[in-house]
Amino acid sequence: MPGRTGLDLIHLLRSERPDLPLLVLSMHAEDQYALRVLRAGASGYLTKESAPDKLVDALRRIIGGGRYVSASVAEQLLNEVTGGASGPPHSKLSEREFQVLCRLASGETVSEIADQLALSVKTVSTYRSRVLEKLHLRTNADLTHYALRYQLIV
Repeated sequence: MPGRTGLDLIHLLRSERPDLPLLVLSMHAEDQYALRVLRAGASGYLTKESAPDKLVDALRRIIGGGRYVSASVAEQLLNEVTGGASGPPHSKLSEREFQVLCRLASGETVSEIADQLALSVKTVSTYRSRVLEKLHLRTNADLTHYALRYQLIV
């Protein structure tokens, strides 16, 4: 999906087909993306390493109108609701800030990101500054190191 992320696709599908059940099957660890995917409107989240019987269970639940999350994602949701464990620093970023973080860490320039996201260069630079400040980082190299440490990019 050149120029789009999975989150972009979820938003697009939700706007065109709000009742469509969406199960995200991802290579990214649950603690990195599950909550963002669920907030974007997905009905469930599984990693590609999940056992086949979990995939079947998730599909049955979602097709039946329910939702599916693993026990660890359910715990993350409870922690978020009850104000428990705060999670990694990037969990506090907005969706757009997180998107800019991942793109910068992947080596895209501010201009390239602006073109891909239909934003101004100044807006992307502002997001970059906010991300650096919130994560207590200084450079794009620091962003890349951070993203690799938390497995936000491969």
